[in-house]
Amino acid sequence: MTKLDARRVSAFLADPGGCRVVLLHGDDPGLIRERAETLVRRVAEGDALRLVELGREALRSPGQLAMEAASSPLTGGRCLVRVRDIGDGAAPVAAAKAALAGPGPGLVVLEAPELRTSSALYKATEGSAQGAVIACYRERGAELANSIGHILQELGVSAEPAAIEWMVQRLGEDRMLLRRELEKLALFVGAGGRVTPEDVLACIAEGSALDLEEALMAAMTGETAVADRALATAFAEGANAVQVVRAALRHVQRLHLASLAIAAGAAASAAVDGLRPPVFFRHKPAFERALRLWRPEALEAAGVALLEAERRTKTTGIPSEVVARNAVTGLARQAAARR
Repeated sequence: MTKLDARRVSAFLADPGGCRVVLLHGDDPGLIRERAETLVRRVAEGDALRLVELGREALRSPGQLAMEAASSPLTGGRCLVRVRDIGDGAAPVAAAKAALAGPGPGLVVLEAPELRTSSALYKATEGSAQGAVIACYRERGAELANSIGHILQELGVSAEPAAIEWMVQRLGEDRMLLRRELEKLALFVGAGGRVTPEDVLACIAEGSALDLEEALMAAMTGETAVADRALATAFAEGANAVQVVRAALRHVQRLHLASLAIAAGAAASAAVDGLRPPVFFRHKPAFERALRLWRPEALEAAGVALLEAERRTKTTGIPSEVVARNAVTGLARQAAARR
């Protein structure tokens, strides 16, 4: 059956057919778990007697996986054998090969976070007509937006595009964490509800991230006192120096792109709307005000200064928080002078 590309995964999870071994691997353990549980629901159909969970130590007996997969549940139907958190090695490879060659009819699901594609277990599963390999990597961009929409649909709600855009920029590091946040959001708006950006801010926005954004918006428009207060709150809520400087650099780079578009003849609103990912609707007025204060060459110089600030957070004896705070308030003072 070989490796499944992203377009085939949903159909396979809904109907794994005659596959005997599914290998789930990748850097998102939450997505691995979610897909394993989808297969459990599809194959075992809620029957506890059709689900067999084995620990990694069971793989030391090469024939146990094959034996469990070949068993016939008392209640009938197909059983699913699940083994979590396995790695590469002679024992898992031998067990997987025995299950691939066994009579079935059960399905073996192997969860192997961080397994390399060069591993013997990967090659053994991918190379078998009875095996399927599914990569579970952290999603970004359009792929993450589609997943957020699908999960919300499963939960009985929908979302405005601006709300999904906000979540794409801030969620998605781990699929299970993402799902929990979306479940909380679905409860917040209620069955059949439609998620707005305000709902997202009220329900799942992280305090330090919001305060950091407010600090950067204020800094680039010359509101020094506001920027300093918001930055202090962001640090108090868990932001670190490198995170602050890198966020400032991304913000300046986006302003630079928009300022170049304006220099080429675009209106400020069109230049802002053309950025990807889009500027959050609440921040558009401040973003456009900043564009009126900063020319492209000044933003380019600000970017260079922020790169130097990041270097200084790692290589000098000055406290990193002091370096980051000075970098942001320095931008605020420059903007204030331009006002």
